[in-house]
Amino acid sequence: MVINMSTISLILGGGVGSRLYPLTSQRSKPAVPIGGKYRLIDIPISNCLNSGLKRMFVLTQFNSTSLNTHIKNTYHFDSFTRGFVDILAAEQTHSSDKWFQGTADAVRQSMHHLLNHQYEYILILSGDQLYQMNFQQLGEFHYEKDADLTVATIPVVAKDAPAFGIMKVNEDGFIDSFTEKPPLSELGPWESPVEEKYAKAGKVYLASMGIYIFKRAFLEKLFEEFPDATDFGKEIIPEAIKGGYKVASYPFGGYWTDIGTIDSFFDANIALAKDIPEFNLFDANSPVYTRPRMLAPSKVFGTALNDSMIAEGSIIHAKRIDNSLIGIRSRVGKNTEIINSIVMGNDYYETIEEIEQRPDAPLGIGENCYIEKAIIDKDCRIGDNVQIKGGAELEDLEGETFMIRDGIVVLKKKAYIPDNTKIGAKVEKA
Repeated sequence: MVINMSTISLILGGGVGSRLYPLTSQRSKPAVPIGGKYRLIDIPISNCLNSGLKRMFVLTQFNSTSLNTHIKNTYHFDSFTRGFVDILAAEQTHSSDKWFQGTADAVRQSMHHLLNHQYEYILILSGDQLYQMNFQQLGEFHYEKDADLTVATIPVVAKDAPAFGIMKVNEDGFIDSFTEKPPLSELGPWESPVEEKYAKAGKVYLASMGIYIFKRAFLEKLFEEFPDATDFGKEIIPEAIKGGYKVASYPFGGYWTDIGTIDSFFDANIALAKDIPEFNLFDANSPVYTRPRMLAPSKVFGTALNDSMIAEGSIIHAKRIDNSLIGIRSRVGKNTEIINSIVMGNDYYETIEEIEQRPDAPLGIGENCYIEKAIIDKDCRIGDNVQIKGGAELEDLEGETFMIRDGIVVLKKKAYIPDNTKIGAKVEKA
């Protein structure tokens, strides 16, 4: 059964995103740039489009201006399709005067906007995950199981399990029990039989990916039965299992990571520059869509490049760039070294005249700089002879223009770093 014309997709925009601060100080989590030229929201939307699902609502609440602008400028459908990507912002209504209180509450408060659409299934997705999934296969699985609710699952190791909903699945593929974010001390009885390759890696706990497909009537019934439930993982899914409903587990064997912390964001980005990354940006059958900016090709002058990606519109004079991502419109000065770092780039160009007239540094990274294990947010101005180096020995702290978190130095958006500044660990250059 093809479900594309009978499915509505709801993509959750997330809350405050405090664990990704300062990247979320001026934007929501789904609007955070990734991969040099994309934003996190492009991932679930691209997965939907590649699966033939073209009716999407994005539920937003916190710091949503840049996210709304990106979606408005990116996703357009012609007059001959029924596709759309629409924003549903949290709002006060006669039935509720509160902001979204959780994942389930966000969907419940948005259901009245779906009344003008015909659909049988609701696909619920997160806006801050990195993966490639064929939702048609998920839908076929859900239909064949005749499930009321299907939860996409992935095996994880013990240290990661407390961050997820963990479940036990019977031999028929249905979930018998579910616990939300169990502490390490209580994981013992939650081990599951998994494929040998996962067992060898210690991935013996089945975790919810935060990807759900509901029968429409069933979701509406749950909302009626549990009007005060605010979260799918903590309340809705456990109650559905307790009620004896058919809650299936869809086993996903591909690459998936939750972009919930600075550390996970950093690792997921850096991994994209590997020779054969687990997340393939070069898959012609599953492209990742984003805003077409019509930028010029990048220019590189005498730079030693290794295991790195450079987005379009950049002008690079660096000495070397190693194991790093360089975002759109980046400018890097002569003799600068960038190692194991993410440079998000700039939102606009400065003219030569503007650069010459500026009292501080121009947009980009100056000359003779050394940057290692760092995230440089957009529109930063870094002077000459600046040293920025992260390291595991560094304690978390926050300054006016930067933050150290998980051993990673993060420059805040639009930060100005004067000449000769040193941030983080000591640089020992050969």
